[in-house]
Amino acid sequence: MIISASRRTDIPALYVEWFFNRIKAGFVDVVNPFNLKQVSRISLNPKVVDCIVFWTKNAAPIIDRLDELKDYKFYFQFTITPYDEDVEPRLLRNQNKDDIIRTFQRLSKKIGRDKVVWRYDPILLSRTHSIDWHFDRFAYFVDKLAPFTNRCVISFLDLYTKTKHNTQPLGIRDISVDEMKELALGISQIAEGKIEVQSCSEKIDLEEFGIKHGACIDKEIVEQVIGAKIDVDKDKTQRQECGCMASVDIGQYDTCTHFCAYCYANFRPQIAKANFEHHNPKATSLFGEIRPDAKITERKMKPLKIFVEQSLF
Repeated sequence: MIISASRRTDIPALYVEWFFNRIKAGFVDVVNPFNLKQVSRISLNPKVVDCIVFWTKNAAPIIDRLDELKDYKFYFQFTITPYDEDVEPRLLRNQNKDDIIRTFQRLSKKIGRDKVVWRYDPILLSRTHSIDWHFDRFAYFVDKLAPFTNRCVISFLDLYTKTKHNTQPLGIRDISVDEMKELALGISQIAEGKIEVQSCSEKIDLEEFGIKHGACIDKEIVEQVIGAKIDVDKDKTQRQECGCMASVDIGQYDTCTHFCAYCYANFRPQIAKANFEHHNPKATSLFGEIRPDAKITERKMKPLKIFVEQSLF
């Protein structure tokens, strides 16, 4: 089983104490966001957890506690984008992007560059964020991060209904196919010989620019991290363009307080703020107590590793 921690919120930055409480307890409850009476109880026993994939924009709060995961295998999807407080208002509170870059470098030194994937994601265009502006910032980040990771993952902003609402004051607009190709060409040229670039959940084919379709929960990386082959299918709950392998996400929507304008995991910042303030690090689920009338179902889990029996002869 692969644990995703988490596409829905930044557990390493915001919910470290809760996460390690769940590791010690050996299980976590995940509430169905569409039916609060349905709860899945997920085992966190290292015998069934093949790998944990962390998603974060600031790993500083978790770095010094990673030794507590000595019985687990894991890697990080670490997002560093070039945006300021107008786009990422709470991420940069009391720090700047160079601080986050240093955190990325420190994490890489601690666990290895093969276990830290840099996400330049999402790419957005607006009145103040031009294509040339992205090239300038991307080149700066490549210089700082390429020695500490093997891969950069890019994607272009999808303007979902709630994303449009949250980004409206910023003048963010749709990106045309020609602009995607121009961005891909420039990014590829900047990265050439320094870092591999892959795309994430994109319909457009960018292989002519040396950018392959990638996967965040990547079978190849998981196998490298755990040192074994795994038997796992594509995640059927994700978009068709998503190349991720099946995993179990232990986060919840409307709980991230970075308040990034482009976020799809928060419906409204006010809701996320209220949920965060009522968070109980000792609770079995990330947010709220389990309802008395909820049905808790223990999800059957098994390891994905393929064990090959050695011949007796």
